[in-house]
Amino acid sequence: MRKLFTILLAGLSFMASAQGQKKDKQKANYSLAAKFSPTKLQNLIFSTDVKPNWINHSDRFWYEYRTPSGKMWYVVNPQTKSKQLLFDNADLAAQVTKIVKNPFDAQHLNLENLKFTDDEKKVRFEVKSTKDTIKTKDELAKLKNKADSLKKKVFFLEYDLSTKQVTELDERQKEKQRPVWASFSPDTSRVFFAKNYNLYWMDRQNYEKAIKDEKDSTIVEHQFTTDGVQYYAWGGDQYSTTSGGSKEDDETKKRQPVRLMWSPNGQHFALTRKDNRHLNALWVINNVGQQRPTLETYKYLMPGETDSTEAELYLFEINNLTARKIPIGSFKNQTVSIYNKDGDKSSYKGKHYISYWLGDDQEFYINRSSRDLKRIDIVAVNINGQTRTVVEERSNVYQDIKKPYFIKDGSQFIHWSQRDGWGHFYLYNKDGKLVRQLTKGEYNANDVTGFDTATQLFTFTANGKEKDEDPYYLHHYHVSLKGGEPRLLNKGNFDNQIEVSESGKYFVNNSSRVNSVPESNLYNSSGGLVMKLEKADLSQLFAAGYKFPEPFKVKAGDGITDLYGVMYKPFDFDSTRVYPIVEYVYPGPQTEAVNKSFGRSMDRIDRLAQMGFIVITVGNRGGHPDRSQWYHTYGYGNLRDYGLEDKKVAAEQLASRYSFIDINKVGITGHSGGGFMSTAAMLVYPDFFKVAVSGAGNHENNIYNRWWSERHHGVIEKISSKGDTTFNYQIDKNTELAKNLKGKLLIATGDIDNNVHPANSIRMAEALIKANKRFDFVLLPGQRHAFGNMTEYFFWKMADYFAEHLLGDSNRDEVDITEINRERPIGK
Repeated sequence: MRKLFTILLAGLSFMASAQGQKKDKQKANYSLAAKFSPTKLQNLIFSTDVKPNWINHSDRFWYEYRTPSGKMWYVVNPQTKSKQLLFDNADLAAQVTKIVKNPFDAQHLNLENLKFTDDEKKVRFEVKSTKDTIKTKDELAKLKNKADSLKKKVFFLEYDLSTKQVTELDERQKEKQRPVWASFSPDTSRVFFAKNYNLYWMDRQNYEKAIKDEKDSTIVEHQFTTDGVQYYAWGGDQYSTTSGGSKEDDETKKRQPVRLMWSPNGQHFALTRKDNRHLNALWVINNVGQQRPTLETYKYLMPGETDSTEAELYLFEINNLTARKIPIGSFKNQTVSIYNKDGDKSSYKGKHYISYWLGDDQEFYINRSSRDLKRIDIVAVNINGQTRTVVEERSNVYQDIKKPYFIKDGSQFIHWSQRDGWGHFYLYNKDGKLVRQLTKGEYNANDVTGFDTATQLFTFTANGKEKDEDPYYLHHYHVSLKGGEPRLLNKGNFDNQIEVSESGKYFVNNSSRVNSVPESNLYNSSGGLVMKLEKADLSQLFAAGYKFPEPFKVKAGDGITDLYGVMYKPFDFDSTRVYPIVEYVYPGPQTEAVNKSFGRSMDRIDRLAQMGFIVITVGNRGGHPDRSQWYHTYGYGNLRDYGLEDKKVAAEQLASRYSFIDINKVGITGHSGGGFMSTAAMLVYPDFFKVAVSGAGNHENNIYNRWWSERHHGVIEKISSKGDTTFNYQIDKNTELAKNLKGKLLIATGDIDNNVHPANSIRMAEALIKANKRFDFVLLPGQRHAFGNMTEYFFWKMADYFAEHLLGDSNRDEVDITEINRERPIGK
């Protein structure tokens, strides 16, 4: 009997073990994930916000809004509180059909480049047809395949708002788009541009010729600088732009844009220049772009590298067009930028936009920052060449900076600073004397959005002021220049995106959370609701089975700091099941990959959850700047490990709350900084994180770009006894921890990524190979940083990887990724 009992126990144990193994090997739900592909979402999610197009700088605006019933166009007059259809869609469709000869109906109208005429009595737009027409002379000249000389005709139409009639306009009546290279003088008599790295101008008559034919040999151009060369140019030289491939077109012969900042009276303009010839180059090889693999070359400044030249500021006088160099040196390897005036009605001369400097006819303002960003100055530059420091900001860590906002008469300005540990506004006189602090408290004031001279109230956006709300939710406020408590203008526990009219009297407010339906409303400057505009129609999305994700709050690794995140569950969620958890990460510090408002995140995060995972995104100390400066700069000096503890403890806390989370099966994934972080997590906490998919990670930040790496990690400035200044940069790298890998790791990179160079992933692979580790590697041919048209392929490779190593579902017998093939029309 004892022997039989032992055999029975062994059998029960075997059955329990088998059942446990069966439970571990859950099937990945590919079909549910495929239901929410980007292609399918286009027909499930329609308009979710209102983008006002202010009509001729007035408070009136029009907008388009798409629902399951089609696209509609509305015009809104805030003063009369009216919202009207711009067209009768059915009548317009009938008229367009008669002209274009392609059938349209009320639900299937597609109008492009819609614009009111100056008298606001007519509306002009374009409609594409299926009619073939011969390409323009310029288009034909660029053709590599001369057989491809036809294109589909685009009809240029005009709708009379009073008669409600549509007429076809001749192409010559169409307002010509300003070429990207054209920069107008304030009197619009001259057009400035760069060519062969130098500055040129032409008059209006020759500009009209250039619009008709860029290569017209009769065009007269006037060159007024002669010493510009590649990488030390006056304009038209973006040193970080990848060049290479076909040499059929000589770029030096083409007109290029130049960023000139004009005085209000048009008598002077300023620009900056820097000699980048000493910068080293980087290369990528495009193996699939052309018949022969091509070498692409671009300048790239890495952290800690020597910078042998300084930014230069030049002032030109319009009458003689000679350059005067303005002495602005204060810090070694300083960054200099000229502040531009915010665009408004006065920035337009006719149809032409003019870039004015921030200031008056005698003086303009620049920003001057030390290389380590611990010292930042706002400097006034006089046209006589003299400079004066208006505001100094000093800190032991890097600082952020925003453009000063000048009050209408120019005697005072609002300055943004983090000097008390939070982003706040300060009122200064023009001479640099502090008048008073305008906002204060444990919240982050963000951007000035307007000023009312009559009431002396200015409006601004801010984060974290409202108690018991997610501090990342953006709100709109106003407060007096005399100070006082700001008044909330858009109440509600939502994140908000604000579009303010030029007059500042009205703003369109788009509000939502990740778990609410987006709404769009119109308010006045006092926060009064003028009218409700739209509420998004998500009916088809919900009909497909969509469910909102769930916001949550946990504590950081210090047990004190609140972290905010979002949990995404499978739409067929079963509370009796146990799910692996996957963290989608991006460490910042310039942002965090945590959605706050409703959007289309389901093409990456929601969709991954449908495979059978709990997917979370959560912030970390050292992340988003919209909290305190302490929070934002927490990772200063430790840019590899700073956020990892918070990602770990967040998952642990959620697993303690919810029995459906399997804390023994934790995956992590991210792109760029998230690719770097997901790999680092596997190496710093190898017993906790079991599987990672790492996309385009900057695994060695010593070979990433100088601006981001030195800014957020820190660079040490050393001054010798002789006064020589050098910069030292040291940072921990993922490759140094390769020996720690225990789990499953997939590394992916585009082979022509000119942002995070493929060397980052290749060096990571080398370190893992030298450490005798098994891992997986995917090279995406012809893809840059975002993976382009291979994004979908990468998603399903990631889904496969987590399915196999977290769910135990490796029974993917088919070679084809059928989830992609189903989305493509036959023959594509």
